[in-house]
This record gives sequence, structure tokens and C-alpha cells, in this order.
Amino acid sequence: MVQEYAVKKLDIAQLSDALNLVWKVFLEFEAPDYCEEGIDEFRRFIEYESIKARLEKSQYKMWCCFDQDRIVGVIATRPPLHISLLFVDRQYHRRGIARKMLEEVIAFYSKSDTCHEITVNSSPYAAQVYHRLGFEDTDAEQTVNGIRYISMKRMLHGFSELK
Repeated sequence: MVQEYAVKKLDIAQLSDALNLVWKVFLEFEAPDYCEEGIDEFRRFIEYESIKARLEKSQYKMWCCFDQDRIVGVIATRPPLHISLLFVDRQYHRRGIARKMLEEVIAFYSKSDTCHEITVNSSPYAAQVYHRLGFEDTDAEQTVNGIRYISMKRMLHGFSELK
């Protein structure tokens, strides 16, 4: 039997649970490769009140993937169309959850003609996932405020053909 997961826009009441998942996955997979400055920078970036304020001002959009009532994945975007968070619980890796969340984001933004590409600053850990989702590097790895990333993009046309 194939497990069905539901991807839904974040309800603000779920924000704390979503951010807890992001922090847990970050600590497990990315923090080991980061310096203390980078870990502190990321912790500040996902601070509850800051994210909540961005969501309330529509400066940020967030979706969660659910296994029944449990949040198992989170994706967030900021204008014009930049993925700023994409995290999946370890127990749910390699089940198509990142792809499913990305498809939901694409469906949401495809209603507008203003976005022609989607960008992301991928952690080195997630780079291969983004490559499988059709993203291409646009620059070499960089480190800013202790955060390591590779800038990537994918053109919006052809998104129905996710690899």
C-alpha cells in the first residue's frame, strides 16, 4: 500500500511544530558541517516571532506535509519565488515528500505570470536533492555568516516534468 501524504498551507497554530521539525532536522543533518556562527545564524532565522510576523505580512508562505496529523515536512518561500526552508523528517526521507511539497508550491505560484524561475540557496547536504528536482547551480559554494550554501535555480516552465 502506498502511503498518502497531505501537503497543506500552514495554519499559524502549527507554526511552532513546523519550526521544531526544521530545527530538529537542521541539527541532525546540517549543523555538523556548520561552525557555531552558522548554527546561531540559522537559529535566529527560524525564530518563532520573526517567522510569524513575516507570515502575517505575507512576506513569507509556508506549507507542511502531514502523515495523518503529524508534520513530517516543511517548505517555505519568500518573494519573488525563493525557497528559504525545505526540511523533511529523517524517518520520511526518500519517500517523495520534498517533491510533493515542491509540486504544491509550483501549483500555487503557477497561477501567476510574474514568476519565471524558482531559486534556492541549498545547503551542501541538500544539493543532490535539488539537482534531482531539476535545479542547477548558479554559483560556487559560499559561506555568509557561517551559513554554507550553493545558489541554484530552476526555470518555471517544464515543472510538470520534475525528474
